[in-house]
Amino acid sequence: MALKTFGLMGVDWEERVDFERLRTERLARIKRLLKESDIGALLCFDMNNIRYITATHIGTWAMDKLARFTLLPQDDDPILWDFGSAARHHKIYCPWLGEERSRAGISTQRGAMLPEAGRAEEVARKIRVELEERGLLHEPVGVDAIELPVLFALQAAGINVVDGQQLMQQARLIKSRDEITLLSTACMMVDAAYDHLYRFMRPGVRENECVGLVSKVLYDMGSEHVEGVNAISGERCSPHPHVFSDRALRPGDPAYFDILHSYNGYRTCYYRTFAIGSASQSMVDAYKKCRDILDAAINVIKPGVTTADVVKLWPKAPEFGFPDEEAAFALQYGHGVGLSIWEKPIFSRLVSLDHPEVIQEGMVFALETFWPATDGWTAARIEEQLVVTKDGCEVITRFPAEELLVAGAHYFTVNGPLAMVRETQSNLNNHANTSHEVSIGQSVKKRG
Repeated sequence: MALKTFGLMGVDWEERVDFERLRTERLARIKRLLKESDIGALLCFDMNNIRYITATHIGTWAMDKLARFTLLPQDDDPILWDFGSAARHHKIYCPWLGEERSRAGISTQRGAMLPEAGRAEEVARKIRVELEERGLLHEPVGVDAIELPVLFALQAAGINVVDGQQLMQQARLIKSRDEITLLSTACMMVDAAYDHLYRFMRPGVRENECVGLVSKVLYDMGSEHVEGVNAISGERCSPHPHVFSDRALRPGDPAYFDILHSYNGYRTCYYRTFAIGSASQSMVDAYKKCRDILDAAINVIKPGVTTADVVKLWPKAPEFGFPDEEAAFALQYGHGVGLSIWEKPIFSRLVSLDHPEVIQEGMVFALETFWPATDGWTAARIEEQLVVTKDGCEVITRFPAEELLVAGAHYFTVNGPLAMVRETQSNLNNHANTSHEVSIGQSVKKRG
């Protein structure tokens, strides 16, 4: 059955996202995996893991603070130590936590508090008390991310700290029906952002203005957090810098974007490439290659296929100008998407050939490809998010990307509309130099 797209509100006359079911199923899944593991309890400082376990959220400002934490003991419900008054707020508005499981607690603020204040030791004391009460003090405690003073304090308190990241990644690997609906809704919002962006772009518009426009569209629609907008144009396209600037768009430029935002916690990672005014033949060719290698991967996705089967279809790093797979990492790439943008499974020739992961129904991940043009400066980047179904997959990123789109194309000559495929460097704007071979040669010479 095809995925359904709903409005952003909850209503009584249509079954949409059931948030109580979402909370219950997430907690049940990690409890089951914890029970099956050799870990006695999970201690999480990562905001996304805390949200998965406790269904609480205090704003994206806290994402890098490692200040709040939750303990999930075997055969018990989670205890949450939260930032000041947030703990009291949760007692009122998060009844699923229970009256006594939302408590005030604070770590070291990434070392901002003096070590003499003893905050690391206080965190360790709180955890030891709970473990002792449950007979778990001598069992391993899985931790996802931690400040070093807190780690040392836990160890000094006799707590055996082990890696808890893999267990949380395993829990978040398969998405429930409500998680899939939220992920699809987040993509729908980016569909709209790209439509606004397409109609906005023209020569003179700067990359940072594009970021501002996308952010406004998403926040106006109800986005919780615009994590980032990669806006890359012109000569910045190859190699990919992974960060936007204040560069102004020019006629003939390539421009590609990655829109990362969160709707009720669930993310997008969603690239699209455009040409401004017109595109060179080399850019058209690069886009087609980028689309072809992406489609080759999408076409084989189904349960039972491995990540190695997918990355074998992608070109090796030297084929597109990089010495090895580490240097080309994330250009031909795939990654799970959920409460964060890089979850299991990972698709990369760097790791997947030797350590493949099996694709399963209910996974949601993004596949993204890159291809540099022969002119040495333009490039294409495309990404699709998809849900693995029982017999294949369904793409949930729907803004058109089958062929290269030209934005800001409103130029007319005495003979009609200006051609959409043309070389645009100033010394080539004449009829005699319009062949692909001559244009590429002169372009390289001029830029060299």
